Formats: sequence, C-alpha cells, structure tokens
Amino acid sequence: MTGQDSSDWLGLSGRVCVVTGGGGGIGRAVALSFARAGARVAAIDRDQRGLDVTHTELLKLGRDHVVSPCDTSSAESVTAASEQIEQALGPCHVLVNTAAVLRPGGLDTLSLAEWNAVLAVNLTGYFLCAQIFGRQMRAQGRGSLVHVSSIAGSHAQGQSGAYSVSKAGVIMLSQQLANEWGPHGIRSNVVSPGLVITPMSQSFYDTPGVTERRKAVVPMRRIGMPQDIADAILFLASDRSSYVSGDEITVDGGFVRMLMNLVPRPGFE
Repeated sequence: MTGQDSSDWLGLSGRVCVVTGGGGGIGRAVALSFARAGARVAAIDRDQRGLDVTHTELLKLGRDHVVSPCDTSSAESVTAASEQIEQALGPCHVLVNTAAVLRPGGLDTLSLAEWNAVLAVNLTGYFLCAQIFGRQMRAQGRGSLVHVSSIAGSHAQGQSGAYSVSKAGVIMLSQQLANEWGPHGIRSNVVSPGLVITPMSQSFYDTPGVTERRKAVVPMRRIGMPQDIADAILFLASDRSSYVSGDEITVDGGFVRMLMNLVPRPGFE
C-alpha cells in the first residue's frame, strides 16, 4: 500500500466490480458505493426495472458503468453477462454476490419446487457467478469475492423454507473458494447482515409495531440499512483486507450477541 494515493484509500479506483442483485436493496447500495470509490461498476439482476434505476444513479457518478439483465441461476445467462461486461469494461476484479429471494414456509409442507427455487438463486447462483467471473480473476492472478449471507445462515430461522439452509451454504461455499483459489491470488469472504430494511424485508417493517419491537432486541437500538452492509463489503473487496480470506463479518448491531439477555436474572436487570 506504500505510495498509494490517499484519495483512493480503498485501492478500488479503476477496478471492475460486478454486483449481482444490483437492481435494488443491498446490491444497489454496493454498486453506488463502488462507483463513488472510483471503480468501474457492472450491476446484474433479473429485475430490469430495478436495473434501470440503478443505472440512472450510476451515470450520475461517471460513465464507466454498465448494467446487464441476468438470471444468476442460469449458467448461460451468467456467461452472456460476463462476456458483455468484459467487452465493455474489462475483466472482473471484484465480484459481490447479493442476489437473493425469500419464500416463507414450514418444512413439513414446503414443496420441492419452492425449495429448489430458493436454492437456485441464493446458493447455485452464487456458485455460478463465482465460477464464471472467477475465470477472469484466475487469468489475472488476483481477485476478491464477497458473498452476502445472513445471520440466518448460522442461526436457524423457522418458517423460512430453504432460506437459512441456502445462506448456510453460502458461508461454506465461500470458505471452499478461499481454500481452492487462494493460491491463485483470489480471496473469498462473507458479509452476514442482521436486521436490515430492504425491498425484501420492507413488508415486515410496514406492519405496525414491528420496527419498534425489532429495535428493542438490537443493542444499538436501530435497524440496519443497505449502506451499513455496503460499507463492510467495500472493505472486504478492497486491498485494505488483502490478508483476509475465508472469513465472515457479521453486520447486525450486536443482535446475535443478545441471547443471554433473554434469560431472566432477578436482581440483575
């Protein structure tokens, strides 16, 4: 890092950063944060309307940014997007996997179709994007992968179908990628959000009283926002974390450390 321009503290200027799920929520916050850091950003998503909004915001920050419609659960779609992005911006230096779906349901009645639909996006899609964009990284001998999991990947969340299982898989996928690709100069890490307001969770917070009840169980007494997650992702994507790989950063305001606070202890409250 010696001699690095202090205005490019993260070392992301000019890097090609690909963000899946870039059409909204955490993905959009990440894409815009990369652009502000001087990166060349490619946002991919199957939500064309969301991509259009992201693209408009990206163009306010520079011209070296593209968006590409993509179904991350399809190898053909990801391959086509990767080729388009490489032609427009150059080979990928950073991949951030944020695309995700949530389909509630108890495991006793969950259909195989619903199970597979969640795993296809939340886990298989992460694998496909890592594999396909990772080829460009391997050719360069360097790269950074950051995958968005969830605290639900380490703490089972009932009535959420395959969601917790898929997010647990993301954590192990990242560790295996770090193991296998480290010798090629490629790092892989995870960011696991806690309670965050995104388009996927907005309906929870629209229910009267839910926001207040959720804030009450978070030590910092606030609900996270997409930018809170984006800031952690940028650190892991950047050279400032150049010796961090196979790890996980939990961004939840301390929520998962609240377990013992739920145990009654007369005289200690």
